[in-house]
Amino acid sequence: MLTKRIIPCLDCDLQVPEGRVVKGIEFKQIKYAGEPAELAKKYYEDGADEIIFLDITASHERRGTMAHVIENVTEEVFIPICVGGGIRKVEDYVNMLKSGADKCSTNTAAIHNPNLINEASDVVGSQACVIGIDAKRRYVENLSDAPDKNVVESDKGYCWFDCSIYGGREFTGIDAIAWAQECEKRGAGEILLTSMDRDGTKEGYDIALTKAINEAVDIPIIASGGGGDPEDFYQVFKKTDVNAALAASIFHFNEYPVPKVKDYLNKKGINIRN
Repeated sequence: MLTKRIIPCLDCDLQVPEGRVVKGIEFKQIKYAGEPAELAKKYYEDGADEIIFLDITASHERRGTMAHVIENVTEEVFIPICVGGGIRKVEDYVNMLKSGADKCSTNTAAIHNPNLINEASDVVGSQACVIGIDAKRRYVENLSDAPDKNVVESDKGYCWFDCSIYGGREFTGIDAIAWAQECEKRGAGEILLTSMDRDGTKEGYDIALTKAINEAVDIPIIASGGGGDPEDFYQVFKKTDVNAALAASIFHFNEYPVPKVKDYLNKKGINIRN
C-alpha cells in the first residue's frame, strides 16, 4: 500500500526580491505568512513529505518564474519540491528543475496550450509534469441540466466543476473532470487539485470534487483547499483514496504542525511516512 503524503503549500509572490509567503481565503483576502526559505526548512525538519511552491501572481503579471527563490530553498531542504506559477514553455520546466525543483505545476499555460503537456512530459518526464486544476462548483437543478458537463451529486446538490486560470481571476467554462482526463492522456504525471470553494476556509476538503477527479483518472491526485485540522486529512484519505493532501494556513500559523497531523493519521490507521 502506498503511503499517503502530507504536503505544506507555500503560496508566494515576489513583492520583495527574496519572495514572501501569503495566504488568502477563496483566493482573496491575502495576508503575509512568512519567508519561503525559512518556512520550507521548518517543514523539512518537521517531516513533511514534499513542499509545493505556488507563485500566485506570475501568470496574472505575465512574468517569469521564481527560480532564484527555489535555488535558495534547495540549499537546505532535501525533500521533493514542486513549483508552479509562470511555467509557460518547456524551457521553464527545464530551468526550474536545474534550479533544484523536482516537479513543475502548470495551470493557465496548459489550458491555453494543451500541447505543452505532451511536450513537457516528453522532455522532462511525466513524473515532473504536474497539472494544477483550480475548480469551482457550478450548481444545477438536475443531472441533465448541463449535458456537456460531468455533473455529480454533492453535499449541497448537483454541480459540475469549472476550471479557473490566472490564480482564480478568470473562469474558462472547462469541465474539471474532463480536463483531468485529457491531461492524463497527454502525459501529466500528477494533478494538484484545488477547491476554490474551500480554499482557506478550513471547512474540510471538497470530497465530491476530489472523489470525482480521483475516480476519473489513474494518476496521483493531491487534494487541496479546506484542510483545517487533522480530521480533515483523515476524511479525505478515507473517503477518496487520494495519494496526498495539502494544506497551508494550519501549518504556516502553527495551528497543527506536520508532526501532529501525522501522529493523528497514524493513530487512525492511515498509512503515512513517519
